[in-house]
Amino acid sequence: MKSKTKKPTHSKPEKTMKGADVLVKCLENAGVDTVFAYPGGQSIDLHNAFTRTNKIRVILPRHEQGCGFMAQGYARSTGKVGVCMATSGPGAMNLLTTIADAYMDSVPMVAITGQVFQRLIGKSAFQETDVFGMTLPIVKHSYLVLRAEDLPQIVKEAFLIAKSGRPGPVVIDIPKDVQQKFFAPDFDAKPDLPGLPPAPKASDEQLMEVLDMLGKSERPVIYAGGGIVSAGAEKLLDEFSEMFNIPVATSLMGIGSVDPRKPKNLYWFGMHGTYAGNKAVYASDFVLALGTRFSDRVTGVVSKFAPKAKIVQIDIDVAEQDKNVAVDLGVNSEIS
Repeated sequence: MKSKTKKPTHSKPEKTMKGADVLVKCLENAGVDTVFAYPGGQSIDLHNAFTRTNKIRVILPRHEQGCGFMAQGYARSTGKVGVCMATSGPGAMNLLTTIADAYMDSVPMVAITGQVFQRLIGKSAFQETDVFGMTLPIVKHSYLVLRAEDLPQIVKEAFLIAKSGRPGPVVIDIPKDVQQKFFAPDFDAKPDLPGLPPAPKASDEQLMEVLDMLGKSERPVIYAGGGIVSAGAEKLLDEFSEMFNIPVATSLMGIGSVDPRKPKNLYWFGMHGTYAGNKAVYASDFVLALGTRFSDRVTGVVSKFAPKAKIVQIDIDVAEQDKNVAVDLGVNSEIS
């Protein structure tokens, strides 16, 4: 009896795609449904690629700066990463203010910029600027894509970085030859971020110490910031403040984390603060700062800010602790 020999099977090669279309597919895979973009010569291939999808809506502002601020507003209102796009040179430079603003306000945003052909980089080509170098001080990370095949991995990393820890902007600068290259993409490529730490968590001992300090206080106040909003912890804040009957003031970024109709709402401290808020923090003996930095517009003369109070600062960014105000206890932890 003859045994049947199986014919060798070959895996079907991935479909060849243009780099610009690969980027759009990566954005679809990341759950992006809206992109705010102003076109130009070095990003026109990306714009053309967006016309070939019905899953992403492209909104065209009158100016690149509008792209960035609209992406910020989208991120703030939806809790998702905002995406904006501009061309090289002046287009990318017009995004800089909005990128810096997203960095200062901890808004998750991915800014995509077109770039000249790689062979022209560093040769003072028309509308060539060093977007990578210029944005490094005002982003969580900046990418210059040199291999089209790296696009799926880079996009995944960009969204992870923008959302992780303290949120912020990430730039992806894409040369025109990368946008135009045809290749078989690997959409299963894994992010390679060994230095991305897990979200920090307060220990039980730290939380007990905070509660002990709170229990010994007579005039406590809570200072809530944008970290409450980013973490979606508004309800937890309300329950905590009601349980211990503590008034709450917010930073400008924390607006919306407290119901303005409730009597415990002190609104704000500092230069733009309310009379009640400033009187309360000055007289307090315990300040619990949640997801906020101590801006100079809030503290004024630091030595006169909450002069009688023990200060506890709970923040996901350890760099904020003791930066502007010396705290009695700093806890590096996500809020929720």
